[in-house]
Amino acid sequence: QIYCHGELLHQVQMAKLYQDDKQFVDMPLSTAPDKVLQSFSELSKAYNHSIPKQELQVFVAEHFQDVGQELQPWTPGDWKDSPQFLQKILDAKLRAWAGQLHQLWKKLGKKMKPEVLTHPERFSLIYSDHPFIVPGGRFVEFYYWDSYWVMEGLLLSEMAKTVKGMLQNFLDLVKTYGHIPNGGRVYYLQRSQPPLLTLMMDRYLSHTNDTTFLQENIETLALELDFWTKNRSVSVSLGGKSYVLNRYYVPYGGPRPESYSKDAELADTMPEGDQEALWTELKAGAESGWDFSSRWLTGGPNPDLLSSIRTSKLVPVDLNAFLCQAEELMSNFYARLGNDSQATKYRGLWAQRLATLNAVLWDEEKGAWFDYDLENGKKNREFYPSNLTPLWAGCFSDPGVADKALKYLEDSQILTYQYGIPTSLQKTGQQWDFPNAWAPLQDLVIRGLAKSPSPRAQEVAFQLAQNWIRTNFDVYSQKSAMYEKYDISNGGQPGGGGEYEVQEGFGWTNGVVLMLLDRYGDRLTSGAQLAFLEPHCLAAALMLNFLLSLLPQ
Repeated sequence: QIYCHGELLHQVQMAKLYQDDKQFVDMPLSTAPDKVLQSFSELSKAYNHSIPKQELQVFVAEHFQDVGQELQPWTPGDWKDSPQFLQKILDAKLRAWAGQLHQLWKKLGKKMKPEVLTHPERFSLIYSDHPFIVPGGRFVEFYYWDSYWVMEGLLLSEMAKTVKGMLQNFLDLVKTYGHIPNGGRVYYLQRSQPPLLTLMMDRYLSHTNDTTFLQENIETLALELDFWTKNRSVSVSLGGKSYVLNRYYVPYGGPRPESYSKDAELADTMPEGDQEALWTELKAGAESGWDFSSRWLTGGPNPDLLSSIRTSKLVPVDLNAFLCQAEELMSNFYARLGNDSQATKYRGLWAQRLATLNAVLWDEEKGAWFDYDLENGKKNREFYPSNLTPLWAGCFSDPGVADKALKYLEDSQILTYQYGIPTSLQKTGQQWDFPNAWAPLQDLVIRGLAKSPSPRAQEVAFQLAQNWIRTNFDVYSQKSAMYEKYDISNGGQPGGGGEYEVQEGFGWTNGVVLMLLDRYGDRLTSGAQLAFLEPHCLAAALMLNFLLSLLPQ
């Protein structure tokens, strides 16, 4: 009734005491919640339920503590100088930079104070036993899908113990709540985020071979996938057949507490009967991780306005590819543990989803998968990097798919962007649209192409990696910081748009850079090189690089 809904939240957030609504809901209480609510109730009555801003400021100062009091800085115990992968990076400037990113884990480490465990009712933070790495900036708690790319970076930094602790935190959340919330706060509990827990376990196992940990937690992994099956499934009728896929869907009204005033004001522009529906769609958009994007506005009355959002009416390519991959991994996990019946069950789910993705989302003519619009009965054929997620997730059966995907990128003119792959080709002012580029989406496309048997696809993957590394390195050289997103429209800059200022840190950006430096360390350069030729020269550059790669080393 303080952090999630109710009159206190409403009055404080609508008074806009802080520039960012997230600040208030992250403030711990100074006393017990019932006392705070009692004082508020008396104050509110005295002012006929409309407390002046100055009085609210006094009330908040008296009953709440400053943000960040419940967390303390934490230096991971398994952090050590000079992890192996640094030796693979031949370019001296890139190697030194990677060393600095490796140092950043110490800055992004957090540990909860014991009072969060003894007085959980005084905090919006959800208690976690183990310390963790946060994204950075305004994001001082952990986030679900961010943590996957953070863990990939940590494993390269040989910090498997830190990763195990973070995994344990997530598994504990599933045991308590039945799912992993969007992030580690009570106000995020209504929604999840892209389901990558099974993949996190797989990456941890590949570095540690800790089968005992898998054995202890396999049922919890299954429970998390059940959440998506039970609460996020949707039926698609196509060509006389019925298919079941998944969507982002949060059936709870009310504004998001951490963006309360924005959500309330946006709802004021609509008929009263449509307001609750708007709030559920905004929450579903937040659950997708893409908050917000033209992806979720498509097909609405005015596809440039956030009030047109209809997230739950779309069947997303990425979500279904993530679940497809998770089902295949679960089958492998159960086989590894000798449980053949469960291995067979998940193998069947995987095969079924593979066929369904092919039938509902794949577009042979375009050479990509597309989100399916449930209400309009058609695919959204706009460009998004997520359209190639099945390639990254290994969720396809046609061996020629990488070459088709490559042609799709060429046809969409994506290879002409020299500083990174844009999130979309649409300018809505939302942060998950043009001109922003995001690290996880670079990974989806680059690794999708890199894993293919096609030499040409592998070469394009390298060029895309080189472009992204250059953007991140150049911005770091100017600003001494890593950012959550980048603007690729005129050279690389920190990104913009959306609901808050661009944040520094930054967990997943660092993770993806380390992954690319690990994969291509013997070829990447910090200086100008072929990837920055004019678009029409790109094909020639690719050919030249390909021929060079055939020469005896």
